[in-house]
Amino acid sequence: MEKHLTNLALTIAFLTRVPLPKRLGDKISHDASLAEAAGFFPVTGFLIAIPIALLWFCTSLILPVTVAAGLALALSVLLTGGLHEDGLADCADGLGATPKRERSLEIMRDSRIGTYGAIALVFSIGLRWAALAGVLAILITMTVSRSAMTLAMRYSSYAREDGLGKQASNMPSSQFLLAMAIAVLVAAVLGWHWGLAALALGLSSSWLFLKYLEKRLGGYTGDGLGAMEQITGTVILITLGGAWS
Repeated sequence: MEKHLTNLALTIAFLTRVPLPKRLGDKISHDASLAEAAGFFPVTGFLIAIPIALLWFCTSLILPVTVAAGLALALSVLLTGGLHEDGLADCADGLGATPKRERSLEIMRDSRIGTYGAIALVFSIGLRWAALAGVLAILITMTVSRSAMTLAMRYSSYAREDGLGKQASNMPSSQFLLAMAIAVLVAAVLGWHWGLAALALGLSSSWLFLKYLEKRLGGYTGDGLGAMEQITGTVILITLGGAWS
């Protein structure tokens, strides 16, 4: 149990901007391995989805659903610090601006947002805003989209010599299977056959994007992980929005 709490604390600290209680924060050691804890990525996604889903539900009772969806997305960005949106934008700028690998990696490290990044964010936020329509969809999406990043961590290699995402490489198979099991369980229990269909489509889209990253960059980057989360989440929300509308 102690190890599980440590892993959960590490993933919360990495994926969100939520301040940890001192008892949990003290459990994170300086040599803690994110790859060894990544099985808890979907757990972290589910936990931060709870207040977001509650906000959507409460505001949808008194406001138009589109406004409730916008507020829910705003809270999501607040809780995560826009971590995944930033990764998507940087990825789009780097991949869109040049076909050269080294130049793409250099652009991804530039904190300034370019045309391709802005376009990617418009489509990502806009599509999720339009498709978001339910508490269960939020819970499924935020759980499964976090598990999508483990596809790269388990089956691909890091494209840089160093960087934040390097600590996520060489993920043990046990952590990958844990992440997938949690994602499938949440999708099946909350969404039944449509939840599993959305999971399959979301993870398949993420896998195809990973193959594209490998072709262009020789592997994934930290920004690539964020982009995989955004792609998966968008596909899932569109699938569930279409099925449940």
